[in-house]
Amino acid sequence: MASHRKSRPTGTRVAGIRTPVLATAALTSVALLSQTATAAPSDDDRPSLEEVEKKVDDLYRQAGSATEKYNAAKEKTSKQRKQVDTLLDDVAQRTQKLNEAREELGSFASAQYRTGAAVPETATFLLADSPQDYFDQNQLMSRLTGRQKNAVDDYVTQQSETMAKRREATKSLETLTESQNDLKTAKSTVQEKLATARELLSTLTAEEKARLAAIEKKKQEEADRKAAELAKQQAEERERQEREQAARQEAAQQESGAGSGSDSGSTGSGSSGGTGSSGSATPDPSTPDSSYGTKAEKALAFARAQIGKPYVWGATGPGSYDCSGLTQAAWKAAGVTLPRTTYDQVETGTTVPLSQAQPGDLVFFYDDVTHVGLYIGDGMMIHAPKPGAYVREESVYYDGESSIHSVVRPA
Repeated sequence: MASHRKSRPTGTRVAGIRTPVLATAALTSVALLSQTATAAPSDDDRPSLEEVEKKVDDLYRQAGSATEKYNAAKEKTSKQRKQVDTLLDDVAQRTQKLNEAREELGSFASAQYRTGAAVPETATFLLADSPQDYFDQNQLMSRLTGRQKNAVDDYVTQQSETMAKRREATKSLETLTESQNDLKTAKSTVQEKLATARELLSTLTAEEKARLAAIEKKKQEEADRKAAELAKQQAEERERQEREQAARQEAAQQESGAGSGSDSGSTGSGSSGGTGSSGSATPDPSTPDSSYGTKAEKALAFARAQIGKPYVWGATGPGSYDCSGLTQAAWKAAGVTLPRTTYDQVETGTTVPLSQAQPGDLVFFYDDVTHVGLYIGDGMMIHAPKPGAYVREESVYYDGESSIHSVVRPA
């Protein structure tokens, strides 16, 4: 028997409601449009302000690293060029001596030709590719006079030394060419990174630039807060050291007084003992002596006079500086010669904890040691920060505590 139930209409049930095919298609279209709207990035797939800031900071850091490589290549190229010039001058002088020795041998050959004596041997010697091979023949050597023998020996020596110097000069020229290529590569890298950073910044709207400035201000406020904490910590450490020193001095005076009271004859001994004890104490390398303080004051005075001058990569003054160019020039004003690059400056002097940093110390940043500033006290430093910025005072925490690599006392 046929069923009396009506057939189920085709379609899809949504929340218990039967929907016809047309409604289903409409709902599907709406769902797809909704998904598309959700997946589509805002502002035409532009990076966020935070991403732009991070990218620009990374580019500036990479440019700083390339700048130090440029500085190293430039210094190496300069040294090698001087070495090559010296070698070429040496080769020229030796060539002149070689020509003089050849002329002297030529005069002997002419004299022998006029007298008809031993012409074949001398002529053959002058035309030989390797005179030493020919000199090994005893027949010629036996015919040479003492003066002629000296002239021949001098010629051979000059020829050998000149050829050796020419080979050395050729090798140095090849090395110089490699260094010049490294210099060009580093320069190109710096320019490329800076151009990319400028391009990114140029895409920001006025509103975004204002927001970015607000982010930078917040970072600076946090850096200043950390600097104040460091200043407080350093002040407490100085007070602790002063108390300990006062306690040692008081103990020494009491010991000296007790010794003089018991025996006037032992006063000298007791005093000597106290003096010897204090004199034999191992000096703390983290505590600078008075001469360092004097030099540091001169270095800091120079650095402060440069505040406001622009950062320019590869610059060493007087109108502009990069980071290591500034620290090198500052300490040069104090009579201390520092290497050109951060890589070499970090190896010069004594490493001290940040908590014991003193004015004049060098503060290095990042794992690859590509930035440096001059510590001025209270958690602050003077440095040439980055392209587009100027020499300024700033917290050593300007790029976060993790960015600080080490502190070095250079003198």
